[in-house]
Amino acid sequence: MGKTHERIDGRLRTFIEEQHMFFTATAPLGEEGTVNLSPKGMSGSFAVVDERTVAYLDFAGSNAETIAHLRENGRITLMWCAFQGPPNIVRVHGRGEPVFRDDPRFPALLGHFPTVDHTQHGLRAVIVVTADLIRDTCGYAVPFMSYDEDRPLHSGRFAREDDESLSRYFESKADIATSIDGLPGLPLPLPVLPSPAAG
Repeated sequence: MGKTHERIDGRLRTFIEEQHMFFTATAPLGEEGTVNLSPKGMSGSFAVVDERTVAYLDFAGSNAETIAHLRENGRITLMWCAFQGPPNIVRVHGRGEPVFRDDPRFPALLGHFPTVDHTQHGLRAVIVVTADLIRDTCGYAVPFMSYDEDRPLHSGRFAREDDESLSRYFESKADIATSIDGLPGLPLPLPVLPSPAAG
């Protein structure tokens, strides 16, 4: 049944990298706070940085709960499950950090995502997660489902935005600069996205 892994490598890494989507779970410290669970997709937007570190691109959306929770307490769980092939569920429990556009580490982190044109999706941050506990379980109850393709809607919506208009979009949303529970979310105004040459 369940197995604990010391690192993300071998078949475990291959399994994670082959999945077309994963889920993130975070929560604030306050017991009345809202637990957040988000699906993440978009081919090429997830990377294994090393044996205990993973990262993913945080794109434009209508809220910033994950960012707010990570800024407050850093706790995060990532989960992948097999919708095709042998049943499997993998969870990485760890500490996460949003690395924003004006962070000196940001350009180098973008180098882990060579197949994604991040300028097309309203990139806000790179979420970096250091694993504390890596486990897999059977996944027997997960149904078979097939992947067709990524939806073009996200890039279709945000590719037309420049840094200034994207920042205005975020400022117009109630739950981006501040979370649902009133925690600091995405820092605004949005810094200019580094050019590819800066990386």
